[in-house]
Amino acid sequence: MLRLALTRSATTARSAVCARTAAVSPRFALQLRHESTKTTDERRKVLEARDDLQRDWDAKVITYEELKPKTLQPSPDKYLIDVREPDEVLQGSIPSAVNLPLSVLSNALHLPAAEFKEKYGFEKPLPEQEIIFYCRSGKRSTTAADVAKRNGYTNILNYKGSWLEWTSREGQKSA
Repeated sequence: MLRLALTRSATTARSAVCARTAAVSPRFALQLRHESTKTTDERRKVLEARDDLQRDWDAKVITYEELKPKTLQPSPDKYLIDVREPDEVLQGSIPSAVNLPLSVLSNALHLPAAEFKEKYGFEKPLPEQEIIFYCRSGKRSTTAADVAKRNGYTNILNYKGSWLEWTSREGQKSA
């Protein structure tokens, strides 16, 4: 009896899913039919536009050679942000860098400027200011650049070599 009840409920669930799928399919079919009547160039443009929306965004990568002069002459309108956690920053950091861990970055970018400065000890970057992200090996800095982009920041650079490359080039010991 129990087996019969389970079989009936499974059959009912499958029927409900099929009914929902059938309700959505005609709209999708109309869209496909509409797009199939377009010329090849029009279809290609539509597909490229769709790809642009779905493509992951990558920040411009900055090299050690490009970063080094910026650390020697820091500017208040440019930020070098270390997205490692505070315990990792104890190993050392690139000169003129400020720490804003990736774990708090998204929330921090939503804070009012006064609260941001009080909490992190430096002015909140403006959306158009140059921001360079780095971490230990380049993975978190790539994520940080994406987070900043999604929060409206436009002038973003990613130092993918990050702390490991910096220490090897500078001759410092990396922990």
